[in-house]
Amino acid sequence: MERRSFLQGAALGAGLTVSGAAGAATGPAPSRTGLPGGRPDDPADLPFVTDPGERRGEMLYRPFGRTGETISAIGMGGFHLGKNAVTDAEATRLIHEGVDRGITFMDNCWDYNQGRSEQRMGEALSQGGYRDKVFLMSKMDGRTREEATRQIDESLKRLRTDRIDLVQHHEILRYDDPDRVFAEGGAMEAFVAAKQAGKLRHIGFTGHKDPRIHLQMLEVAAERGFRFDAVQMPLNVMDAHFRSFGHLVLPYLVQNGIAPLAMKTFGDGVILKSDAPIKPIEYLHFSLNLPVAVVITGIQNQRDLDQAFEAVKTFRPMDKASVAELLGRSRPYALEGKYELFKTSATFDGTAKNAAWLGEDVPGVKTLAPTME
Repeated sequence: MERRSFLQGAALGAGLTVSGAAGAATGPAPSRTGLPGGRPDDPADLPFVTDPGERRGEMLYRPFGRTGETISAIGMGGFHLGKNAVTDAEATRLIHEGVDRGITFMDNCWDYNQGRSEQRMGEALSQGGYRDKVFLMSKMDGRTREEATRQIDESLKRLRTDRIDLVQHHEILRYDDPDRVFAEGGAMEAFVAAKQAGKLRHIGFTGHKDPRIHLQMLEVAAERGFRFDAVQMPLNVMDAHFRSFGHLVLPYLVQNGIAPLAMKTFGDGVILKSDAPIKPIEYLHFSLNLPVAVVITGIQNQRDLDQAFEAVKTFRPMDKASVAELLGRSRPYALEGKYELFKTSATFDGTAKNAAWLGEDVPGVKTLAPTME
């Protein structure tokens, strides 16, 4: 299938009724999304869950795609745990309490906070058998086999483990990223070799710039007969109105048994600064209402942790009318992507600011240690 046909087919396929990651999803996504960057016909015409997941204790658990595994519906974001405002001891305490209360999904990345995020998580999980209680994920920036291999091995050391449950190609932001990842000598070769060696169990990719680039990555994979286990993307009350991952990518993932991972519920706090008349817990409820395997949220203090569990406790599947009412409140703030800076600016593009992390095959260029906060 030619790439243009795949992209058109994926968008049209969004008009089919899909099954949710945590049970049946109802409500077809729109059959067309308008011009590039335009508005969906009906922002509330999204897939959504009718079964919130299996409730055990304080947490809900949902299927991890087609793998037969289940993970917590809330995931703990690694970036915030590595910030200077959080001490080593507090990071360990938050991770331990989160796991004790039911969180199993741990998010991280090779470049977060100069490696401090992985180091703190590795320290916490190395204590008291916590590593075996979680589904551990990390992301790699390298686009070449050599650099991706180096980053995987470094992450394993920082995380103090012999295997990472899910490793993802990080920041698929450019239209040439998919070809570079899948090229001869590209990062996918490193991922497949690491999986064969038992260093990782599942493979996915992440990105936050444009849903069409996600579709491009999925199409290149399909050309090569490869199917990802997971895909991570922004899913929030603003996304439904502008350059929407929820409308363009989410239905395809669910239809194909690929675990959707939701991120940027609050946009690192930027979305909350919009002053939209929406409570923080409603942002979490909206993302939980989508057929995603997990909603990854930043947790850097007790308030954040308690809020996440309160969102799970109070979540009930919303019907289309309730979703439409919520999106009606977000619409005036969302139409131009003003508060989704990860889509409309380079603010969140770590690999754009640090191209050497990609391991470009350029004479004299060496990959530097990550420095982004």
